[in-house]
Amino acid sequence: MNDRALGLLGIARRASALSLGHDAALSSVKEGRASVCILASDSSERLKDEFISLCEKTGGKTPALTLGCTMNDLGTAVLTVNDGGFARKITELIREGK
Repeated sequence: MNDRALGLLGIARRASALSLGHDAALSSVKEGRASVCILASDSSERLKDEFISLCEKTGGKTPALTLGCTMNDLGTAVLTVNDGGFARKITELIREGK
């Protein structure tokens, strides 16, 4: 689990830069507001396939990443980061953690 990424997600949440949950994340990606989509490691395969496919349709604008933590750690199965600065740093931390 990447504690620094989780900490930054907490800050992003307090800054209202996240869309939490299936419906909010789905809308965020479809409307082009999402900078990155983050999935919990124990999300269902159906949910992962749905969001990975949806993110691929954005032409690479919204990458879908799996964070090495559970839904219990994240508080949801899927979320999007809607701020470019937060998204860049969180993506960097997630990729370092692998």
